[in-house]
Amino acid sequence: MAYDLLVRNARLRDGRLVDLAVSAGRIVAIEPRIAAEAAETIDAGGRLLSPPLVEPHCHLDAALTEGLAGHNRTGTLLEGIQRWAQTKPLLTVETVKERAKRTIEWYASQGALVIRSHVDVCDPNFVGLRALLEVREEMRDLVDLQLVAFPQEGILSYPGGGELLEEALRMGCDVVGAIPHYEMTREMGVESLRIAFELAERYDRPLDAHCDETDDDQSRFVEVMAAETIRRGLQGRVVASHTTAMGSYNNAYAFKLFGWLKRAELSIVANPPDNSILQGRFDTYPKRRGLTRVKELLEYGINVAFGHDSVMDPWYPLGTGNMLHAAWLGLHLVQLSGYEEIPLVWDLVTTNAARALGILDRYGIDVGKPADFVVFDAANERDALRMLAPALWCVKRGRIVARASAPRVEIRRADEFVPIRYERPGEGLVDR
Repeated sequence: MAYDLLVRNARLRDGRLVDLAVSAGRIVAIEPRIAAEAAETIDAGGRLLSPPLVEPHCHLDAALTEGLAGHNRTGTLLEGIQRWAQTKPLLTVETVKERAKRTIEWYASQGALVIRSHVDVCDPNFVGLRALLEVREEMRDLVDLQLVAFPQEGILSYPGGGELLEEALRMGCDVVGAIPHYEMTREMGVESLRIAFELAERYDRPLDAHCDETDDDQSRFVEVMAAETIRRGLQGRVVASHTTAMGSYNNAYAFKLFGWLKRAELSIVANPPDNSILQGRFDTYPKRRGLTRVKELLEYGINVAFGHDSVMDPWYPLGTGNMLHAAWLGLHLVQLSGYEEIPLVWDLVTTNAARALGILDRYGIDVGKPADFVVFDAANERDALRMLAPALWCVKRGRIVARASAPRVEIRRADEFVPIRYERPGEGLVDR
């Protein structure tokens, strides 16, 4: 039998060395040795084969716009929002598409083949949304793209915000968004969430809200999200992004909150690059790390994922869309460095993120699943995180959509240069 694609000598996360066969865009066999031919073959050479990295939270409409309307001189969240408001009038559908496509290529080339992007719908002309609706279709061969209708300036605090949010859903947004902590009063924030949940029910869409993205320990909208989720029976369909205020809650309240979050089956998305530099800005010392209680949430059995969030925009001037950068940074900031903890970090940008996006039924390295996977230049997920290993082959629906050459570094020994790899003797891959 001849397959469309055959991957030989691939190492799964459990350490098994396998061959993997693909036909008609799906995984059809995973065995220690497959005696068959294929139209195309990859020799993984003992490298890690993983499901694609998943970006659960970014802003493709703002990507690569850093400096377009002036630079964020203070580096704060509030100035970022101000600069973004100044940037929006400068955007066109074509320029948004151009930047978004370039950013998607960056993500995909580094192993992220699933992306959820928030798109600002506080714009009567829907420039960003019209652009990304086209991008979603035009880049379908490279990534699966979900779009969140995101009311950046508020559902109630922006004139006609609720109507614009609903129109964005009619236009084709996949997910309902909200930003309760940015509304003018707490009461307006609570009401904005009720509006968002009502729309989620009416249009049968999941909900993903920017929630409590502040150092204010009195910002507690995530409890409202949990309550509304339970009351409406939307368990497993709701994501609270950021929740950085949770890092400042007192322990008694946080412990009570965890119970409601678990009952609601709420997913939490933390974004280490943005959270770490935008929060703690009003602190002297000690300065807060800026992230939500990732470790404690995981220990309580609550689904948590890491997002990259911004890529060269008014909030974060750096980044290339490399999800391993976000995971590596998050590992340090939330101290997930114990021996059993490091593999969990890989889950935060793969399986956990897929669960938050509601795609587990079609995600993973299993026979019958879509043939979406990545081969990283490392023997296991620990080394991939440690070395920020490049994605050597990225496969989407059984087709290689991105590839890279393993970096070759040489060091001089005596009178010759010899290859070097950043692995301990006897571990990892053999020297090439």
